[in-house]
Amino acid sequence: MTAAALTRDQARAAAERVMARCDELAAISETPEALTRVYLSPEHRRANALVGDWMRQAGMTVHQDGAGNICGRYEGATAGARALLLGSHLDSVRDAGRYDGPLGVLTAIEAVHHLHRQNARLPLAIEVVGFGDEEGVRFGITLLGSRALAGTWPEGWLDQKDGEGFRLADALREFGLDPHRVADAARPVDDIAAYLELHIEQGPCLEQADRALGVVTAINGARRLNCTFTGQAGHAGTVPMGQRRDALAGAAEWMTEIEQVTGRAGPDLVATVGALQCRPGAVNVIPGQARLTLDIRGPEEEPLDALLDDLLTRAGAIAERRRLTFDADEFYRIAATACDSGLQRHLAEAVSAVQGDAPHLPSGAGHDAIALAHRWPVAMLFVRCKGGISHHPAESVITDDVALAIQAYTQAVTHLATNTALDLNHG
Repeated sequence: MTAAALTRDQARAAAERVMARCDELAAISETPEALTRVYLSPEHRRANALVGDWMRQAGMTVHQDGAGNICGRYEGATAGARALLLGSHLDSVRDAGRYDGPLGVLTAIEAVHHLHRQNARLPLAIEVVGFGDEEGVRFGITLLGSRALAGTWPEGWLDQKDGEGFRLADALREFGLDPHRVADAARPVDDIAAYLELHIEQGPCLEQADRALGVVTAINGARRLNCTFTGQAGHAGTVPMGQRRDALAGAAEWMTEIEQVTGRAGPDLVATVGALQCRPGAVNVIPGQARLTLDIRGPEEEPLDALLDDLLTRAGAIAERRRLTFDADEFYRIAATACDSGLQRHLAEAVSAVQGDAPHLPSGAGHDAIALAHRWPVAMLFVRCKGGISHHPAESVITDDVALAIQAYTQAVTHLATNTALDLNHG
């Protein structure tokens, strides 16, 4: 049996259910005054149980995998069929908003609920996953849940410790899981056809375009560096301006160039100096050393690397002219992840059907889709959030936007799961 399209009234009712459930999940927090829900905590256990109940009500069979992800399956027309995987994460940063992550899980459940209500079974099964850890707050490692499902969890992670010195392996045991069976969470490539993730934008672009929904083209790659300008500390009153080797002045000049050069490099490239310390750090001493961080991001690898090379060359030139030394140590690198062009087209058609057009934009933040893209084609649907605010209690979406999102998401899911000969361009 095929599925009828979701009506506007049905989508509105589903959206109201999602908003109420986001509120219920937000109440499951480490602290009553601020939303904090970290991996393998008692709050994680409670969230999994609640989401598992909602999955069952939507017609899914439910299990928790070896990494603590909560997983639901809505069987296809043929038992054991490949699955279209939907989902997002259930963990949070500290003092978080309530939509980053859970919105994607709960809207996926609503898509399945629509099929179940009609007793519609499609050529592909639909699976929904609530990943246990995407944010990496507790153990300092991101994408723990999705990397386990993708089979790319390094064994050495089990020895990683949280802020209280508690090993990840011991946290898994306390949660009721066997740390030596995390690999059981990995899914064979042939089990899954593709992955779709709905998420709040976490930025202002859709709001500025006056659009509720957008289709993600790529998830930005990132480079993070610790940088140091070293000069000569000296007395603030006795060293003439022309004889100074002021490390902070060199860093300040470079920061201005970072802003200007990145602004000219293209609209999708961003660069941020997020931390700055100078030594000795006294009001009456010329800074002899300035240490700063650099974070640059973009949706394509080649322009991103070209920007980094340009910025580092400019830092070296500034240091030479000011008689300083400059050093940079890259401590984090993640490649840009392109969303599958075929999946983008399907999402764009569904978004255009409910909104009139389908803006395309990159994601500046990381998502579980990064981990899954190593094994399967991925795509993402963005929902506008007020002011572009995320990772903050002021994070906000409106019910009307969520209703449109559920309509478009359900249409895309139904179409993709019905047409198993997908025009995918993975990798």
